Amino acid sequence: MSAIIVDGVSKKFRLQSDRAHSVKELITRRDRDAGEDAFWALQDVSLEIPQGSMYALVGHHGSGKSTLLRCIAGIYRPTAGSVRVDGRISTLLELGAGFHPDLTGRENVYMNATILGMSKKQIDAAFDDIVGFAGVEEFIDSPVKIYSSGMYVRLGFSVAVHVDPEILIVDEVIAVGDAEFQRKCFDYLYDLRRRGVTIVVVTHSTGTVEAMCDGAAWLDHGVLQLTGTGPEVAAAYMEQVNAAERAARDEVQAAAVAPAAGAGGGEDVTIAGVEFIDAGGAATTAVVHRDPCTIRIHYEAVRPVRAAVVGVAVHSASGVHLTGTNTRIDGVDTGELRGTGHLDLTIDSLPLTPGEYEFTVAISDEYVQHDFDRRDRAWRLAVREGERMAPEGLVDLRGRWSVSGRD
Repeated sequence: MSAIIVDGVSKKFRLQSDRAHSVKELITRRDRDAGEDAFWALQDVSLEIPQGSMYALVGHHGSGKSTLLRCIAGIYRPTAGSVRVDGRISTLLELGAGFHPDLTGRENVYMNATILGMSKKQIDAAFDDIVGFAGVEEFIDSPVKIYSSGMYVRLGFSVAVHVDPEILIVDEVIAVGDAEFQRKCFDYLYDLRRRGVTIVVVTHSTGTVEAMCDGAAWLDHGVLQLTGTGPEVAAAYMEQVNAAERAARDEVQAAAVAPAAGAGGGEDVTIAGVEFIDAGGAATTAVVHRDPCTIRIHYEAVRPVRAAVVGVAVHSASGVHLTGTNTRIDGVDTGELRGTGHLDLTIDSLPLTPGEYEFTVAISDEYVQHDFDRRDRAWRLAVREGERMAPEGLVDLRGRWSVSGRD
């Protein structure tokens, strides 16, 4: 059974690009529609959201996700098409939007909950839970204008989720407050799902889509691209995002390959450039977590160098040294470097989790006491999420699980 049916919904907004600057101009202007441009935020979108499911809307900023949520919530009326909703709706669109700064937290809870459809008796019964969930017991009788932004949105979230909805509409406000409160939010949403509440969420977290959502829809410039399970839609969306980023980064690939400014004054051998090679053998500046990757180090030897040691170090974008290795540690004899050439460090499955990383490359003598050339954090590589869900942190442990004593 479907809780929400969106049938051929389109939504048009008018953008006023040439406004009248006076009442006289407004009245006398012949072409009243001059300067008005039509912007279609949604174009013929159709989908069904099953009752009791958690459903995600994904897409880039401006793709129409929030507009579709507002059409479902009844805030916007579609220009064309229809939305049928079976159930009582509570919305988490702008937390605390109805709060009055001069009223106390207690007064705002009663006022906001009343606006959301709760009776005084219902509010009385839920009041302690609302305040306790938000963690603002000490300040509940103080004006909300003295609240921190975190306290403000926590109280707004708490009121909205305690309305006992049948359908909950969430627009990018799951991750409010500190880490502890975020966990409480996710735990409460999980509890709502167990109670059969239908949850529709806009999120940019593909991890949330994969791990928590039964279904998802991907929008791009107001056009529905794909519907399916959470993992299916998240994987397709990330593939498109990664491809677009690689195309943009590859336009500046020459700068990434060229020696960085501030070269180390190489004496006998210098680093001529560094490339990152993807699984298809193409140079790139963005790879997918757990995909194969080769770090290709180009060198130029002014005179032959015997048994040089070539090393690579990886740093996070914030400068934390994560890992590194060199040919000596790995037991590789580089032989004699002559003229120009390159060395490859091949990684079968990249253990770095999604993020931005910086690479240091050095060429040293055989005793690693003298650097012929060294470039500190001179090359950048973006690691992006692919079809597999990425672990938390900076490095993927890649361990193997086993279970004993299982029925």
